[in-house]
Amino acid sequence: MLDVRRLRLLRDLAQHGTIAAVAAAHTYTPSAVSQQLAALEREAGVALLERTGRRVALTPAGRTLVTHAEEVLAALERASAALAAGRDGLTGPLRIGAFPTAMRTLLPPALVALSEAHPRLELSVHELDPAAVPALLRDGTLDVALVHDYDLVPIEPDPALRTLPLLDETIFVAALTGRRLGECRDEPWILASPGTLCHTMTVRACEAAGFSPRVRHHADDFVTVLTFVAAGQGVALIPELAATDVPAGVVLTPLDTRRRTRLAFRAGAAEHPAVTAFADALGITRA
Repeated sequence: MLDVRRLRLLRDLAQHGTIAAVAAAHTYTPSAVSQQLAALEREAGVALLERTGRRVALTPAGRTLVTHAEEVLAALERASAALAAGRDGLTGPLRIGAFPTAMRTLLPPALVALSEAHPRLELSVHELDPAAVPALLRDGTLDVALVHDYDLVPIEPDPALRTLPLLDETIFVAALTGRRLGECRDEPWILASPGTLCHTMTVRACEAAGFSPRVRHHADDFVTVLTFVAAGQGVALIPELAATDVPAGVVLTPLDTRRRTRLAFRAGAAEHPAVTAFADALGITRA
């Protein structure tokens, strides 16, 4: 019989690429992860990993087992959902992740609706960049999350996760005068922190317009970004959710590119009553 916890480690190795990264994700030592994967190989009776220099890679059998591991883990999520549906009312924790603009706009009314409809739910919200969400959903730190991606920065499908569409937004150039993107090549720019989706989106949008942005400031809060634009500190790209209470003098010019917001959760959890309640509170129409 294959151990489910070890299957999860193998699945995470396929996702993270190194034993050290898997160990960090689970707060294990690399040695402990290696021992567990070696035990899984003995259970499977076939080599699952092969050495490539100082790294390990999945064998064909290992990749096959990862595919089945995703199915097993999704089945366990469906079983958990079925048990939760049989209980009398929703109780216990619902751990929610959301990016900053969603925290200010989409989440508050949804939290009010959830609290009124299911007062025994223990809601816990964590603000984070969407790039950090997949790992936190996979390891169970989060139950649901609001994530976004862009036309120019699509998120690769993750077999461990599922999403439901919530909304699409226009992206704007924010400047002191109406500017098309190509007209901002010589302007100083205000970008989000490197490594965030918003930073990558701005860089790729500028490159698609034929230039690299000359970065003067980094700021992740769009209220701050708009304030800096109003102070003449540069130009920026702003999503529609952040285009509220725009300071006097700042002009927003729409781009063709879009931002898409989705509700994300673990594969197999679509029918969990807490997930469906959260989707309903957000106004998501489920097929």
